[in-house]
Amino acid sequence: MSLCGSVSAVHLNFQSNIISMGSVLAFRSGKSMGHTLRIPFKKRSSKGVCPLQVVCIDYPRPELENTVNFLEAASLSASFRSAPRPTKPFKVIIAGADMNFFLILLCLAGLSTAKYLADAGHKPLLLEARDVLGGKVAAWRDGDGDWYETGLHIFCPGNPRSLNLGLLRTNLMFKTGIWAILKNNAMLTWPEKVKFAIGLLPAMLGGQPYVEAQDGLTVKEWMKMQGVPDRVTEEVFIAMSKALNFINPDELSMQCILIALNRFLQEKNGSKMAFLDGNPPERLCMPIVNHIESLGGEVWLNSRIKKIELNDNGTVKSFLLNNGNTIEGDAYVIAIPVDILKLLLPEDWREISYFKKSEKLVGVPVINVNIWFDRKLKNTYDHLLFSRSPLLSVYADMSVTLYDTITCVNYRILQSMLELVFAPAEEWIARSDSEIMDAIMKELAKLFPDEISADQSKAKIIKYHIVKTPRSVYKTVPNCEPCRPLQRSPIEGFYLAGDYTKQKYLALMEGAVLSGKLCAQSVVQDYELLRTLGQKKLTRASIH
Repeated sequence: MSLCGSVSAVHLNFQSNIISMGSVLAFRSGKSMGHTLRIPFKKRSSKGVCPLQVVCIDYPRPELENTVNFLEAASLSASFRSAPRPTKPFKVIIAGADMNFFLILLCLAGLSTAKYLADAGHKPLLLEARDVLGGKVAAWRDGDGDWYETGLHIFCPGNPRSLNLGLLRTNLMFKTGIWAILKNNAMLTWPEKVKFAIGLLPAMLGGQPYVEAQDGLTVKEWMKMQGVPDRVTEEVFIAMSKALNFINPDELSMQCILIALNRFLQEKNGSKMAFLDGNPPERLCMPIVNHIESLGGEVWLNSRIKKIELNDNGTVKSFLLNNGNTIEGDAYVIAIPVDILKLLLPEDWREISYFKKSEKLVGVPVINVNIWFDRKLKNTYDHLLFSRSPLLSVYADMSVTLYDTITCVNYRILQSMLELVFAPAEEWIARSDSEIMDAIMKELAKLFPDEISADQSKAKIIKYHIVKTPRSVYKTVPNCEPCRPLQRSPIEGFYLAGDYTKQKYLALMEGAVLSGKLCAQSVVQDYELLRTLGQKKLTRASIH
């Protein structure tokens, strides 16, 4: 959700077809194909009118520092800062790519890798294909000064690595979470809840080994095998599956759901969530970039990798950029989605098992839509909302949830801006914006029958932006887990970072951050080996 894809469990307001969740982790899209529809709207005159004041209350930041997850993440982070300073800092090249219809921006995995390498005393150089930071958490500003994004960016205290990454302590707006599933008998009856709880017992007793063993089953297959009523899947897990990975329960691996439930149901503060208090490029990415640059690292925009050039022994010689420049370093990292990796792979590497097994991993399409209405919708909440709509995954009224950032223009305080994740999107990604908007308005008319109609005879659209991502997070279907590569490749000095690489958070924002941290750890651990290889390379060059 990925939202750029995501998850959570639990604050449900059973009204119409709306599910309000008090906790989610999101991971989203990446390519901007934004289109804006503009409808004339007369701004209210401020003459003689008292300034409108908005009073909003958020929940205090949870105490995270003493949780097991936070301490584990903090310990690994501290290990980079306390590591012995390298005799000769490595220049580590970290690249993203933009090819054909893909738009891959410098993602959290790349930023995470660079941040922790800089902490360890090395000199990362990040190559950004475009002039915008963020990757799957990118955002753009339109001509009115309003931001539109690639997806709903949600942070979960139960997965604290992204909170440790970006100097985010003061940049998050926390919301509460309520175990309303247990209280809401209109959604699930008590017998259904009991059967679901019994079905979960093997996961609770079997722990992580059991969770990993369920990778071969879809959510739908697992529910049937455990005797969980179909209505539980229909009422809860269709929405949850689409939020986690933009696909339905008949495709999603049950391992993904069990990992999410473990995070959100068992860990302290797992039911809470936080919204970033502004746009991701400025409030999330730039603090990380500033930190990297303060330690001697660099970030180059508009630097798109075209080719991985090899030495005679099959190791990386350099990265060739689209502008014709070649960049050489002591180590190389590719922090791009798996679909682009497969296009960039040198021919000599394609039959190596490490790379070949990733052929099964593919990105899932997703569409994010930002809609500005001419009025304030009454039936929205200060939460992420999950929908039972077959086309809408999750959405939020950003004028309520992020009141500080939506009110660039005063009159917007009186209006709603819905941000929606349109999924599954495979059959819609190639359709026109007008077709997508027609479908969305029909769904919104069902969700808000008193306020929205498909023909706009009620709430009217002022403008909208559509952001399409043909290949977003990797599609977490059964039997994908063995295909996910480790961050350290068999090619000396070459590493991977991205949510699809091996780490415990799957295709989530936390997964991208953790993959970058593990990638940086691999480079640091290999320092002496790579330094020795570099010295031998220099010796051979001097002999010739």
